[in-house]
Amino acid sequence: MPQPLYVFPLEHTLNRYQWSRLNHLQVGRYAEYFTKMEFTLFGYEVYTSEVDDRGIDFVVRGTSGNYYEVQVKSLRGSGYIFIQKDRFILSPNRLAAVVIFMNGQSPFLYLIPASAWRAPNELLVSHDYKGKKSNPEWGLNVSAKNMKLLEAYEFEKIIQTL
Repeated sequence: MPQPLYVFPLEHTLNRYQWSRLNHLQVGRYAEYFTKMEFTLFGYEVYTSEVDDRGIDFVVRGTSGNYYEVQVKSLRGSGYIFIQKDRFILSPNRLAAVVIFMNGQSPFLYLIPASAWRAPNELLVSHDYKGKKSNPEWGLNVSAKNMKLLEAYEFEKIIQTL
């Protein structure tokens, strides 16, 4: 059996996934690159936009020729994620990639088709905020209670249906 080229000292492996060391921008950027690489591993071509002014972080094209617009959101642990409704149209080719970071673990990646928000539930919510300052938004309640609902959107499960 071949020997590894290099063996990392134990302290490097124990500290590898300390997401709390990163600032908000670093976590978001890591989530976006991580998601792009996962699509690449499944044979998708990834096209990056220079400016994210329309709620699209990148576009992917599958082997069947289908295109998907992807918006990436990240979260450390549990909490609430939202996407403004005017930037995330519920179309068949729009996807929300959600990356959850837990210290000591590799990232968890979920892929939620925009159409899933047509049937809101405890996980996927819709807020219109009529008569209030906040813009209407699609939301995602990430909690221990909702993890069973979120598991249905694990990246490897959804990618096979596209």
